[in-house]
Amino acid sequence: MTRTNRTETNRNAIEVRGLAKYFGETRALDGVDLDVREGTVLGVLGPNGAGKTTLVRCLSTLLTPDAGTATVAGYDIVRQPRALRRTIGLTGQYASVDEKLSGWENLYMIGRLLDLSRKDARRRADEMLERFSLTEAAKKAAMDYSGGMRRRLDLAASMIGQPAVLYLDEPTTGLDPRTRNEVWAEVKRMVRQDGVTVLLTTQYMEEAEQLASELTVIDRGKVVAGGQVDELKARVGGRTLQIRPVDRADLFPIADALALAALDGVAGARVDEEAGQVAVPILTDVQLTAVVGLLGQRGFAIAGIDTKLPSLDEVFLAITGQKATRDPLETADSTDTDELEEVAA
Repeated sequence: MTRTNRTETNRNAIEVRGLAKYFGETRALDGVDLDVREGTVLGVLGPNGAGKTTLVRCLSTLLTPDAGTATVAGYDIVRQPRALRRTIGLTGQYASVDEKLSGWENLYMIGRLLDLSRKDARRRADEMLERFSLTEAAKKAAMDYSGGMRRRLDLAASMIGQPAVLYLDEPTTGLDPRTRNEVWAEVKRMVRQDGVTVLLTTQYMEEAEQLASELTVIDRGKVVAGGQVDELKARVGGRTLQIRPVDRADLFPIADALALAALDGVAGARVDEEAGQVAVPILTDVQLTAVVGLLGQRGFAIAGIDTKLPSLDEVFLAITGQKATRDPLETADSTDTDELEEVAA
């Protein structure tokens, strides 16, 4: 089964309706609805204990939901778990490879668990080692790999069966910036070249902006917001107009002129001397036009004017009331090796 050069479509690879999972009195998932279009990346964000990992476990058949329905790649997660497992890949928060086996042996073993023939399992192992730049380390035991190499091996293992849908549960946890960028590049390539649909949970705002086509924010087991990155930014606080005068001596006069003009809805101009700009919160294009018109009327020489949406971190804080930080409880709740082997089987 080969997927090459696929692009995103209007079809949904994942459809979730009213999904619920309870642990005693705790509602880890409390009626979650979401859709993920084929060939796209959906970023799932949420504060500590929001239910992100529980969602991944349910959608990968590691947990059985208590209510609701979900289909992944056309398979019902409760009624067709074995068929579903052959169409998905899963990379948890920590590499789950067998440390005593070599990189090649790990990939070959997973290929055989997925019912590939010996010939095909060998071929896929070789292909994935080359693709993830691990060929030179193919015969080394995984325990001798660096953290970044283990993560790449783990991603390679998740791709052995050429999955239609890939779950990435905080895939760059603990990685240095260079290795993180390498992982991001590979995820982008999997989506672009192989048409893989990705559900990504992350606590890194930069990661969500780099990879996700759309975002879903979960809080206390419920979806509290969703949409494209810019749509979410536009919903919480509008834009900031950044004015850079040719002469830095004009910074405070510009701020004073805006304050004295009392333009409708325009207030709170802030001077950033280090950046050499005046920042003005605006909500509408009418306000933007009014500010630009005032600058022209007053004869200020302007080097540049830009508009900036709130950062994704600011969006997250506005929606959930919490900063995006790593959750030790969710880390402890990460999928372990035995569960991954169950999926592969």
